[in-house]
Amino acid sequence: MFKHDFKYYKSRNPLPSFQDVLNFNQPDLTKVITVNPRNLLDKFFGLKPIEQWNIYEIINRPGLIFINNPFTSLGQRYWITRSLKDYSKGISKTNLDVQNIIPENVGWWDYCHNNIETSALKKLRWATLGYHHDWDTKVYSEDGKGIFPTDLSLLCNYIAIALGFVDFKAEAAIINYYHMDSTLSGHTDHSEQNLEAPLFSLSFGQTALFLIGGTTIDIKPTALFLHSGDVVILSNDARLAYHGVPRILHADTASWCLPCELRDDDKIENFEEDNLKICWTVFGDGCELLNLRPIVSHTCPIGNKSGEGEGRDGANKPTDNISVREVDNVMPRWRYSDDV
Repeated sequence: MFKHDFKYYKSRNPLPSFQDVLNFNQPDLTKVITVNPRNLLDKFFGLKPIEQWNIYEIINRPGLIFINNPFTSLGQRYWITRSLKDYSKGISKTNLDVQNIIPENVGWWDYCHNNIETSALKKLRWATLGYHHDWDTKVYSEDGKGIFPTDLSLLCNYIAIALGFVDFKAEAAIINYYHMDSTLSGHTDHSEQNLEAPLFSLSFGQTALFLIGGTTIDIKPTALFLHSGDVVILSNDARLAYHGVPRILHADTASWCLPCELRDDDKIENFEEDNLKICWTVFGDGCELLNLRPIVSHTCPIGNKSGEGEGRDGANKPTDNISVREVDNVMPRWRYSDDV
């Protein structure tokens, strides 16, 4: 069933119908339930106030939590810039490392920026951060561990706490760079030591069609659109489900380009808005999916440091106001730097 639906949505001739694809910009409330986040007292740069978040869980895919774009337009611009300009070099590993397309000691971004017509522009497919995934052995190891960006870790930690995953700590990231003809075959993520911890996926740029099935390819998948800024969390029953991306579509609205009235806490030192213009000159029609995961960490609910209990409790009912500092997450003063 999964392969059949993947092939259907991938088809260029004939074109598929998208009438059964879940669109969380206009959610079908008969197919989802609303999830109430924890009310965090602290704000986070680039995110809308938490009371404005729209969070859902798909009824026939328990454990799949969907946050409908909690990012401001400036927040989207920031993470698009980080993904393209910064996370494709330095401490990351990419698919280009062994292809000898780019001169040694020259990053993909700088090379493409100075050589717009280069074939390398469309060659970047993935980058890894933190624990680097070994694509041959399909395992993570201490020998392949690098630095994980602080800002990305704090972002993921903030979202995790809002959903009740208190001890979640992102230790690895795989960034997939999609073009309009890109796909990601159906697979499960099972290389991590801790298979009970959730996986977080952040989407920016063009729209991705995402399929999520069950623990075998015989289970018919659910199709949903991932718009720029959307966040998907795979937890509990959805954690080891087959999923993939059979198609990239042009976004109806370039939400990342919309004007944004800056608040004092949304200002970033040294961050130039011209970065986005350069990003789109370099990347063109593209989409990035940042997939974040813990490797050896664990999760437990707020107020239960021992790890006992039911995991993500209270996700479907209001909770008391909580400061992220209660779980030792101190928000930084944002200063943009291309040093990861």
